[in-house]
Amino acid sequence: MSLRNFKLYRGNDSSGQLVDYQIKVEQGMVVLDAIHRIQAKDANDLAIRWNCKAGKCGSCSVEINGKPKLACMTRMNEYKSDETISVRPLKTFPTIKDLVSDVSWNYKQNKRISPFKPDPSQKDEKGNYKMFQEDVDRIQEFRKCIECYLCQNVCHVLRDHNRKDNFVGPRFMIRLAGLDMHPLDKEDRISAVKEDFGSGMCNITRCCTDVCPEHIQITDNGIIPLKERVVDQFYDPIIWLWRKLFKNQA
Repeated sequence: MSLRNFKLYRGNDSSGQLVDYQIKVEQGMVVLDAIHRIQAKDANDLAIRWNCKAGKCGSCSVEINGKPKLACMTRMNEYKSDETISVRPLKTFPTIKDLVSDVSWNYKQNKRISPFKPDPSQKDEKGNYKMFQEDVDRIQEFRKCIECYLCQNVCHVLRDHNRKDNFVGPRFMIRLAGLDMHPLDKEDRISAVKEDFGSGMCNITRCCTDVCPEHIQITDNGIIPLKERVVDQFYDPIIWLWRKLFKNQA
């Protein structure tokens, strides 16, 4: 057991500051354990969002020493024994209180995306849908998302430029990619990807991929293929000419 120094953000966006704490930590503890100990001993009114403590619910997303992480999956031994551990709420979203951010904007973006619409014509004679396994595998990766919103937090379009009015962020780019790549879905969302969801605003820095706790290849497997489909549909000269010539034909 050893003494460790912490700085936890207390307050909200209009009035908040880092407050110093010192507690004893034990071998094997994660940052969330330490925060709970501070909450129990020194700050009973400290607000922290958490749920599963197993890295699967995405609730305990915070910034630890400037890096977006899950507090329940960040071990204390990742930091030097004399290093002060600073914990802040996610910067990209408003702070409700202390370490709790208001991520409700993300739920609103999710509602804007048209849902999965299977094509009835792809049913077999028994009324069952059939798919190739490789098509299933291609989109399975995106289903691992736990909606921790760490990728949204590091996206410079949302974080630094505050363009939430034009860009839905990487989390919803991969949702759109998963729907667009689904072999049974008949909805054409490419126009919306370009016009409504702002695919062109991403300049592929891969910072979202770097922070994903589920190791989803957000940029390479989701965003880039979506951007390529937008280019094919709107900027390919052959496809453009074909549409001009045959747009009125059934």
